[in-house]
Amino acid sequence: MNILLLGSGGREHALAWKIAASPLVTNFWCAPGNAGIAHDAECVGLDVADHGAVIAFCKTNAVDLVVVGPEAPLAAGIVDDLAAAGIKAFGPTKAAARLESSKGFTKDLCREGGIPTAAYERFSDADQAKAYIRAQGAPIVVKADGLAAGKGVVVAASVAEAEAAIDMMLGGGFGAAGAEAVVEECLVGEEASFFVLCDGDDALALAAAQDHKRAFDGDEGPNTGGMGAYSPAPVMTDAMCRRTMDEIILPTLRAMKARGTPYKGVLFAGLMITAEGPKLIEYNVRFGDPETQVLMMRLKSDLVPALLAACDGQLKSFDLRWSDEAALTVVMAARGYPGDYARGSVIEGLDEAAKVEGVEIFHAGTRADGATIRANGGRVLNVTAIGESVAEAQRRAYAAVDRIRWPEGFCRRDIGWRAVAREKDSR
Repeated sequence: MNILLLGSGGREHALAWKIAASPLVTNFWCAPGNAGIAHDAECVGLDVADHGAVIAFCKTNAVDLVVVGPEAPLAAGIVDDLAAAGIKAFGPTKAAARLESSKGFTKDLCREGGIPTAAYERFSDADQAKAYIRAQGAPIVVKADGLAAGKGVVVAASVAEAEAAIDMMLGGGFGAAGAEAVVEECLVGEEASFFVLCDGDDALALAAAQDHKRAFDGDEGPNTGGMGAYSPAPVMTDAMCRRTMDEIILPTLRAMKARGTPYKGVLFAGLMITAEGPKLIEYNVRFGDPETQVLMMRLKSDLVPALLAACDGQLKSFDLRWSDEAALTVVMAARGYPGDYARGSVIEGLDEAAKVEGVEIFHAGTRADGATIRANGGRVLNVTAIGESVAEAQRRAYAAVDRIRWPEGFCRRDIGWRAVAREKDSR
């Protein structure tokens, strides 16, 4: 079959690597792709935001399935437009994608459905928001309602910091995405990422993972899109996975279907595992980045039939096989990220790094300049390894990192620290 993947990041490279391995694939394209994806798919210069151009490409090339990687095209309704043109696409409709594109929508859905989440209120008036913040005290969380490229959340340690976040968001700091803000309690516990495939009625749980949001070692520095991840997440025991399905995922699917907007695609629940159990922090309507990189390393089954089953409402009797090994990915980013950073620096040593046992290097913000690989984004590389334990995967990943010559880049050196400590304690 002919498949088109949309996107250009590390998540898309991991998906491309897995899709390309499927015996079902005849022709495989990625738009726009990156220097790494070009080894697994034919990269094409399509503007993903131009739905007409994407549809025309699909018709010209007899594309059987479009896999949508990032959230922005989903929120813009690309799945709806593809479906209207008779083209099968993996991902939610625009209405269902509101689970990510509007945090207020999701919080209201949780309140109505009794889904455990942080207490909250929604505000478009700064004075009212500040009065609520002063009444609640700090720490407290302030979120832009809409999509803000992973930067729309402020975990405020003080009332003053929270009020400043309100002024920034409602004052236009995130444009239309910040026209409304959600202010919620700061949950205490351990975070985890939980993924399920959905077909509108049924859900198939994938592996769980944990990522590292802060830029620097010791969970210090500003929040980022993610500086590394590992899977499995020890905090997500079988019992906790069952509770998450029963208390959060399945009630969400029922609520979305009752609204006339059944959810199909992958649903990524960002969870806080509290003393009372799992609570929903937020939903994403696409695979996580960098969690996808470790999930694809552990997935033993062919991914393509699973994506088709989600599209076709056939997940009820579907199953996937997972490796018992652990996977870990280290994000290498351009110096200055998540703030200002330079593009165009040369990256060397990738071939040597890829020779480390159990290692795959997924490209994110890269471009090819002849035979030279150059940085072309904030998060640039995902150095990913698999091993019998998180500690072994960690050793392999950093051994590969140390072979990469890129003075203009940086990474955290403690990815997986919590799981490695657990492994030591369990000996």
